[in-house]
Amino acid sequence: MRNLSLVLICLAFVACNRKAKKDAVQETRTSGTTEILVDESFARILDDQIMVFKSDYPDATVKTTLGNENKIMPPFLNGEVGMLILSRMLKPEEEEYFKKRKIGIYTDRFAIDGIALITNAANVDTNITVTEVFDIMKGTTKGDKKLVFDNAYSSTVRYFTDSAKVKGLPKSGVYTLKTNNDVIKYIAEHKDYIGVVGVNWLLENNVDILPYLSKVKVMGVKNVEGKKGGDAFYKPTQNNLINATYPFLRNIYVINCEGRDGLGTGFANWLTSPRGQLIVLRSGLGPHKMVSREFNLKNTN
Repeated sequence: MRNLSLVLICLAFVACNRKAKKDAVQETRTSGTTEILVDESFARILDDQIMVFKSDYPDATVKTTLGNENKIMPPFLNGEVGMLILSRMLKPEEEEYFKKRKIGIYTDRFAIDGIALITNAANVDTNITVTEVFDIMKGTTKGDKKLVFDNAYSSTVRYFTDSAKVKGLPKSGVYTLKTNNDVIKYIAEHKDYIGVVGVNWLLENNVDILPYLSKVKVMGVKNVEGKKGGDAFYKPTQNNLINATYPFLRNIYVINCEGRDGLGTGFANWLTSPRGQLIVLRSGLGPHKMVSREFNLKNTN
């Protein structure tokens, strides 16, 4: 009897194991599981894309890990996670890990984001020039305007230090908090500061910042004379992102180094597909390429 019981248990275990393998979702371009490291500035647009992608392909699971640029780069560069959403392409030295292992690096732009400058709604002065912003970053400003960023390690800070050609933040005139929400709240409560946040973040339906949005205004920015957008003050509207008349633009890239043709590749292709680009357009950001609209004309005679 003991032997018979042991045999039955073994048979049940084998049957369950076979069923589990049978029920396991095979990884293809539209099924399986993949993980993506995401610059937290672009969390909203990724959530929208994943939601629609999942509705089209129920067997697909796309997991995201959010963080600032300084946080998400290490697990990507050491091969822990093979996909990344970033506002820049990889540097040559960052590509070495994948080249040594003969892993392909596939980089695609799928959206255009703007970095908005916001001020307290009570302020009369709602315009600023690129030169003024760079002078603040360099610590050479003669005015009393001060910039407030989300955190010292964010891609937004890196964008402005690179653009102003400075290696670090000045001793005064530039301050960092912890999150984009903190910046919006701070500007809503303080008149003498200019907040720096991604347009994608301002468009987010975030209940934590909704009470503060009416207390801030988006500033107009004028580019350096002779450059596009140098003829007037432009706000980061969708048209100005698409036409590149707003000066503070940044691309959003999906970088795929998974080393296999699976769900990661399928999702990356989805982001640049007409359906993925339509989601970008509806989000208020600039799509990588405009989605053409077809009209069916019917003869009613």
